[in-house]
Amino acid sequence: MDTRRKLIHTLSDGLFHSGEVLAEICGISRTAVWKHLARIRTQFGIEIFSVRGKGYRLAIPLELLDPELIEKTLSASTASKVSGLEVLEQIGSTNSYLLTKAAGKLESGHVCLAEQQTGGRGRQGRVWISPYGNNIYLSIFWRFNLDLAALSGLSLAAGVFVVRTLNQLGIMDIGLKWPNDILWHNRKLAGLLIEVSGEQGGASNVVLGLGLNCRISGIHGNSIEQPWTDLATVTEGKTISRNLLASMLVDALIDGLDEFQMNGFAPLVHEWNRYDLHQGKVVSLQAGARCIVGVHRGVEKSGALLLEVEGKTQAYYGGELSLRVAE
Repeated sequence: MDTRRKLIHTLSDGLFHSGEVLAEICGISRTAVWKHLARIRTQFGIEIFSVRGKGYRLAIPLELLDPELIEKTLSASTASKVSGLEVLEQIGSTNSYLLTKAAGKLESGHVCLAEQQTGGRGRQGRVWISPYGNNIYLSIFWRFNLDLAALSGLSLAAGVFVVRTLNQLGIMDIGLKWPNDILWHNRKLAGLLIEVSGEQGGASNVVLGLGLNCRISGIHGNSIEQPWTDLATVTEGKTISRNLLASMLVDALIDGLDEFQMNGFAPLVHEWNRYDLHQGKVVSLQAGARCIVGVHRGVEKSGALLLEVEGKTQAYYGGELSLRVAE
């Protein structure tokens, strides 16, 4: 464990630690401790308080991700399908990281989590705000024996798997917004990003990315350009272990990917429509410069959105389409 990680790990309990104790733990001078903490503030955006006579502490305690603990709490079924699990301290994007590694013949079932993303991405190139050590940034590489056309409902299926997991933790009133947003009281709690490569008629490589807000401070929340929420708000401050949550999500998504390989999205249509927040409402669908307004009639077994326009129902597929409730 490098010095920077040792300092963050020691301070993660949110208690005061003197410069002398921190120096002894890391085997460096007190001046070096001060310099490292200054770099940590700058590099990771972590707020650290310094009080004369008491030492240093984090503004908010952090539960850092522990790959051994996550692996230990996976179900036996999931563990047998996970080819590797790594936790990175800071990365541009967990999805981009796995996409790059996949080119070198990464094995299916590889899981990557990160404490922080510096270039996290949502759909249509949007930035995903990623404070250090607070949220879930998770990507899974999976190789399907399905062609590209058969994967059209995958992001919707993944949304259902995430909602099931949150429900198991007692988090209710969760809804889905087509094609890949997870909301609570119409505020974004999580988002999915599916990136696919392959050839028509052949096997497909998929990186499934999930960003889930566990706790976002005001300074980071001010940068988000849409209504949002986090688990700290939803649970009214009840603590949910990030390691337990990560393990449960890996369990649900790995088993779900395996299930999707066998059955596709069709068995999940009814469940998706039950969670769909906009079904029966007038919505607008942005397709480039074109805006289509109609009544949302749910989704079909391919994952396509069913939109009733002037009495006729048509199917629309994801990609670069953006759904909004019509004003």
